This record gives sequence, structure tokens and C-alpha cells, in this order.
Amino acid sequence: MPDLPKRYDPKSVEPKWYRRWLDNGDFVANPDSSKPAFSIVMPPPNITGVLTLGHVLNNTIQDVLVRRARMLGFEVLWLPGMDHAGIATQAAVEKWLRKNEGLTRRDLGREAFLRRVVEWQDKHGGIIIEQLKRLGCSCDWSRQRYTLDEAYARAVQEVFVDLYQKGFIYRGRRMINWDPAAQTAVSDEEVINKPQQGHLYF
Repeated sequence: MPDLPKRYDPKSVEPKWYRRWLDNGDFVANPDSSKPAFSIVMPPPNITGVLTLGHVLNNTIQDVLVRRARMLGFEVLWLPGMDHAGIATQAAVEKWLRKNEGLTRRDLGREAFLRRVVEWQDKHGGIIIEQLKRLGCSCDWSRQRYTLDEAYARAVQEVFVDLYQKGFIYRGRRMINWDPAAQTAVSDEEVINKPQQGHLYF
């Protein structure tokens, strides 16, 4: 029996096993399976060039859940995706346009700007996918989706309308976090809170 190395070398072990799993189709879901279904749609990371620590944590937790479901006998689909239109992606594309062409998204117009975002995804999206694969994420890569895919966007809209009709999503007067540069509301996660004295206008 060969001696085990004293130190674990991920570069000599992980690519080989991940390639074997992909070649065997271990992560591919079978829609005709008689097994009970278990699925997760990956919250799509923004196409900014690199995964954040938050993406790593989130995808690790999902990977644990889907691997456990496979071991329990479920037919598992972990649907991977990328976010064409997230605020972080928009900011990255706008920054590039400003620096390299002296343009803003308003100068281009909606359709032309969206084409630039798709071009950005084509150039930078592969980096993030490779990072997810290096993490060992057991997604069904044959079904990768983008937030601007028509069927994907339609499914999101249908779920949104359903949740609205059930009263889980509602309109109301609420405080929001307004980003004057992006000209949009942003989530609490995207805000750095700084206490300061001032006036509240409403």
C-alpha cells in the first residue's frame, strides 16, 4: 500500500475526481426518474469576474443539501445560473463603458446596454462557472440558465405573481435604500450603514 502524503494537495486530487463525476453524469438530473424529486435553483451570482465569500458560503450550503438528497435516494436537480442583470454586473459594465468609451447606459439606451451586458457575460461569465466547478459544486451544468433567458424570466414572473396573489408580496409605503448613482433601490445587504446626525425628509 502506498504511503499517504503528510499534507493534502487539492490540485492533485480534486480536478481528477470532479472530472470523473462530470464524465459519469453524476450531477445530471433525469426528468423521467421514478425517484422523488428534489431541486434547488442556484441564486445566480453577478457577473463581476470573481465569486465573493458570500457566494462560496451560499453554494457550499446548497451543495451539502443536494449531495445529502442524492444519498437519501432523491432525483436531484441543482439548476445553476448566472445573473446578467444584477446591480453589481450593471455597475461593472457601466464602469467599463465610462472608462473605455466615455459613455453611460443612458447614452446607449436600454437595448444597446443589454447587448453590452450580454457581451460582458460572454467574456466574464466563464470565470465564475470555473470557480464554482473548482469548489466542487455538483450542479447539473447541462441545464445552466441566465436571468435573461426567456423561459427562466417567465418562470420568475409567474412565481412573483403567485406570491403577490397569495399576499406574500405587497405594496406599501416603506423606507428604502436608494442608490443615486444606479438610480434604483438596493437591498439592505448592499448598504453600509453609517450613523450620522441629520434630518429625515418624507
